[in-house]
Amino acid sequence: SPLGYSPTGEIFNLACEDVATRAAIDLQADKLVLYGAECGLLDEAGNLVRELRPPQIPAHVERLGSDYQAELLDAAAQACRGGVRRSHLVSYADDGALLNELFTRDGGGTLVAQEQFEQLREATIEDVGGLIDLITPLEEQGILVRRSREVLEREVEQFSIVERDGLIIACAALYPIPDSDWGELACLAVNPEYRHGGRGDELLERIEARARQLGLKTLFVLTTRTAHWFRERGFQPSGVERLPAARASLYNFQRQSKVFEKAL
Repeated sequence: SPLGYSPTGEIFNLACEDVATRAAIDLQADKLVLYGAECGLLDEAGNLVRELRPPQIPAHVERLGSDYQAELLDAAAQACRGGVRRSHLVSYADDGALLNELFTRDGGGTLVAQEQFEQLREATIEDVGGLIDLITPLEEQGILVRRSREVLEREVEQFSIVERDGLIIACAALYPIPDSDWGELACLAVNPEYRHGGRGDELLERIEARARQLGLKTLFVLTTRTAHWFRERGFQPSGVERLPAARASLYNFQRQSKVFEKAL
C-alpha cells in the first residue's frame, strides 16, 4: 500500500517508487522494475540510454529537473546502492515491455546496474565453451582456422573477450612469437548481432596494449577476408618472408592468407 502511518497515527501518502525501492532493498531483490511513460531514459537528442551506473545518474536527474523520469532514475540509483543488482526502467505504454526487458539479452528499456553489463577482459578456462560457440560458425565458413577444444583450453590465456550479460560476443588472441619481438593477432571474431558497435576496435586496442606490455615491437595478422579493416587501422601489407622464422615455417600456403603488420 502507498499509505504509511507514524507512531502517533498520522497517515502519509507515500510515493509508489519509494515503496518499491525500499521493498526491493529489504527483500534483497535481484531486480527492481520501474514503469514510466517513456521507454527508458532518453538523452538530450531523444535517443534511448541503454545502460547506466549509479554514479552517472545525478547528472541526468539534474538535467531532467522535476520530470517524473528523474524520480524513477533516483529510485533506481537508491536501489542499486542498497544492494539490488539491477534496476530496469521501462514503459507502461509499450505492449510486452516487461517481457522484452527481462527475457531478451539487450532489453528494450534502460538498465541501471551495479556491475558492468558488458565488459572487456581476459579469458579464463570457464570461457572455453562460449569461445567455441562464437568461433565455430566462422571456422565452418573457412574464415578462421579450426581450433579444437583441447587447443582452446591450452591457449585460452592468449584470448581477450567481450562478455555481455554472460554471453561472449567477441574475442581476439595474442600469440607472442618465440625468439623475436613480434606478436600475432589471431582469431578476431564478433558475434554477427553485435557488429558495427566498435567492439573489434576495443579488442584491437586491448591486444596492442598487451603486446606493448610484453615488449613486442610489431604486431602482424594473417587474414583471408578482412584486409580492408586492418588497413584502415594502421596495418601495412607485408609478406611471409617478413615473418619470424618460427611463424613463417607454419604458414599455410593453401589458405593464401594475406599478411599485414603494424609497428607498435
